[in-house]
Amino acid sequence: MAESGPNLEEAVWAELRSVFDPEIPVNIVDLGLIYGCAIAPLSPQHANSGRAGDPVAESGHRVAIKMTLTAPGCAMADMIKAEVERKLSRLPGVKDAVVEVVFDPPWDKGRMSEAAKLQLGFDLDLTPSPSALPIWKPGK
Repeated sequence: MAESGPNLEEAVWAELRSVFDPEIPVNIVDLGLIYGCAIAPLSPQHANSGRAGDPVAESGHRVAIKMTLTAPGCAMADMIKAEVERKLSRLPGVKDAVVEVVFDPPWDKGRMSEAAKLQLGFDLDLTPSPSALPIWKPGK
């Protein structure tokens, strides 16, 4: 029987976390590149190979991912998309995996998880803190 429900959803998110942007050492989930994930059951007709004489295949699920990239001109776009589709397609219970790459809304650093920000050093607040001592200004 095809895997479904929370177990399939957890497996999908685990696979997404195993995909990394080759230029950034953080997975695509923690980078905030995943905008949507839809898991829907397929009817037996959609899961069938379509060859005459084949028994109707066990129905499975279609996983549709909507994601973005850190920059519209990312040279690795096709590779990342293909890796996501390949990894999701190998999951038990998944018969179809499709990825749509979108750029609206545009990605920004605010979409990253706290762990990603920490790993990349974006959590550092480099603005000077106000001094507890009064600032002496000559001539005043």
